Amino acid sequence: MITFLLIALAGFAAQLVDGGLGMGFGITSTTILIALAGLGPAQAVAAVNAAQLGTTLASGISHWRFGNVNWHHTIMLGIPGMILSFIGATVLSNLPVEAARPLTGIILMALGLHLVIRFSRGRAPKETVSDAPTSKPVLFGLGAVGGFLSSTGGGGWGPVTVSALMTLGRSEPRKIVGTVSAAEFLVSVGGTAGFVVSMWDQLVDNVMIILALLIGGVIAAPIAAWAVSRLNPFLLGGFVGTILIVLNLPAVFGGFGWSETTMWVLRVVIMGVGFSIALIGARRAQKTSGPQETDDHVTERVHTSGS
Repeated sequence: MITFLLIALAGFAAQLVDGGLGMGFGITSTTILIALAGLGPAQAVAAVNAAQLGTTLASGISHWRFGNVNWHHTIMLGIPGMILSFIGATVLSNLPVEAARPLTGIILMALGLHLVIRFSRGRAPKETVSDAPTSKPVLFGLGAVGGFLSSTGGGGWGPVTVSALMTLGRSEPRKIVGTVSAAEFLVSVGGTAGFVVSMWDQLVDNVMIILALLIGGVIAAPIAAWAVSRLNPFLLGGFVGTILIVLNLPAVFGGFGWSETTMWVLRVVIMGVGFSIALIGARRAQKTSGPQETDDHVTERVHTSGS
């Protein structure tokens, strides 16, 4: 019962992050399950993918009802994402734990570094009122990369697709997050199918973990929508990225034979640098954006729960 509650709390925390940033449920919950719950990489990623079948479906339907989905872009992103997510799940589930743990740790650490860099700039994604089509090769490429990372690292779909499409600025932010959220359901289907084929028994064994993540995420969704208007997304993004880097240090560098003292010193240094960068990004955002512009940008984040 205690384990169930702890994992539900992990899902709750992950959804709070996701609701604030437009990304993060997968990478945050996978990191927590590996670092704190002691699950193997493949087990953790499989549990997260299965839980996201529910959260991404609910998110996609909500965005569709609000008119936030470009269905052409959804298909162009979702189909290659689903295929590569299936392949990634098969690859991960057939790797030995000793090989899978550093691979997953490297991916998660890289995504954490991405968050730190992205939110350190203190600039909101550029706005546009158009809904211009994005080229098929770009959409296929983003979907493929995001899908593969989603099933091998437990996250990456949001950081890859949302960031790239926001940078291109060819659609409104609400259309970008809505389209990405709808396409993520297909990615979750592909990843879960891959794990069902490769490790069905482990999925059945972890059904309570999947349920706990799902319950925690559902409870957190409305709270995230309320809290996001009161939290600085640049500060939160930098903090989360730093924590992801720190939590995955043992998986990436544990084989180097470093002493525990050295690891703790490295953790403290990284946290100090990362949190400082996050504060700088938050201050830049306050200087470069007026109150109304910041509020509008934050409101866009409310639509992203479940990504």
